[in-house]
Amino acid sequence: MMASTTMESAFLKIPSFGFVNPNIATSKLVSRSSVSLRFGFHFRSCAISSASAAEPASASSPSSVVNDSEKLGPGSLGHITRPDFPILHQAVNGSKLVYLDNAATSQKPTAVLEAIQNYYESYNSNVHRGIHYLSARATDEYELARQKVANFINASESREIVFTRNATEAINLVAYSWGLTNLRPEDEIVLTIAEHHSNIVPWQLVAQKTGANLKFLELTEDEVPDVGKLKEMLSKKTKLVAVHHVSNMLASVLPVDEIASWAHDVGAKVLVDACQSVPHMVVDVKKLGLDFLVASSHKMCGPTGIGLLYGKSDLLNAMPPFLGGGEMIADVFLDHSTYAEPPSRFEAGTPAIAEAIGLGATIDYLSGIGMERIHDYEVELANYLYNSLRSVPNIRIYGPDPSRVFKRAALCSFNVEDVHPTDVATFLDQRHGVAVRSGHHCAQPLHRYLGINASARASLHFYNTKEDVDDFIRALTDTISFFTSFK
Repeated sequence: MMASTTMESAFLKIPSFGFVNPNIATSKLVSRSSVSLRFGFHFRSCAISSASAAEPASASSPSSVVNDSEKLGPGSLGHITRPDFPILHQAVNGSKLVYLDNAATSQKPTAVLEAIQNYYESYNSNVHRGIHYLSARATDEYELARQKVANFINASESREIVFTRNATEAINLVAYSWGLTNLRPEDEIVLTIAEHHSNIVPWQLVAQKTGANLKFLELTEDEVPDVGKLKEMLSKKTKLVAVHHVSNMLASVLPVDEIASWAHDVGAKVLVDACQSVPHMVVDVKKLGLDFLVASSHKMCGPTGIGLLYGKSDLLNAMPPFLGGGEMIADVFLDHSTYAEPPSRFEAGTPAIAEAIGLGATIDYLSGIGMERIHDYEVELANYLYNSLRSVPNIRIYGPDPSRVFKRAALCSFNVEDVHPTDVATFLDQRHGVAVRSGHHCAQPLHRYLGINASARASLHFYNTKEDVDDFIRALTDTISFFTSFK
């Protein structure tokens, strides 16, 4: 149970930022005891860049190394790729930055930053509308990015990829275009209570408009969605199963290929929120048998402001436009319009051109490393994070224990006994330069089911290292000591 003590205000040290040499040891960077602050308890309900291009492409996969310490040691993927991310090499509040908020957004490698800058400096122009050189080149690069996305998730063709602002817009596109067209009163949409709000609220709105019913799958004792019961929930009334691939709080991984097969057996379609899987593992929409998939660029080391929707071509062809305007039309008359073929039908107006090109560069970068290699490394790092965090007293970690049955993603949501997670996150940042997330992680129904209002979350990516986890654990131990000293 969390403490109920409150204070009128908090006096927090304003962050100060300075770049540091990433090779300098943390102990030489800062005297941690020199940072002073007061806290109030407010309990409110591609290829890799040239510096490292050769090694990742030719080095052995972490899975081929037997010794765990070697997998996470100085030659690990995290150490190899870290120089490609300029933002990581700085001090925050007098300490070396330890960035553990990757489930919220990831950092961007130099190759992506340069691709975006090159667009604006060399061929900034609108796409699809001009015959001059700049427009033609911008169009080529924009559509090349679409093809890269299709290849990355193994879509049948690039026309099955629709660029959106983010994954949230992609789900809304399906909800309002496919949902309003196909759902009828008493139809059923099956979700889990562990869905991100982006995969709940649009279906609530559509259900209100169509009379369809929402059915929610609960958790097992292991704190994973009860997939066995999901199969029992499906019926001829089920028209859509909309589920996450990897939970952004529980770190659990759903067998979406099996779910898709069960759904198709009763004539239902399947939409998968892959925001937490596409950046971390091989995702093959054909093998998984998905009808729709959504993901966000900014969680996969790409720019913000662009996401993607994968949809089977026959489904997209039958769906009406989501937004009206330029670019999505075939012909416009005063009394009616005809519409372009997908994906243009769903991309009204000037798109996020630079962002799409940046996403293409991101896919080049990730592909240069290899998604299997990224996944193998992150499995080791995930287990190290979980076991290290479990060793800290008075910690409650949410989600399954890692085992042969349950594979955890590289994140841990947790609470410290009698300390609010926002106070934990604030102290970690201001005293130690450790960035974690606190709050409900856009999963309020899941938090209510677990009997909590909020949690803290540490989430990793392939550029994180064992040392990042060690720094986090030391900082968390100090944080707990600070707050327990008031008892």
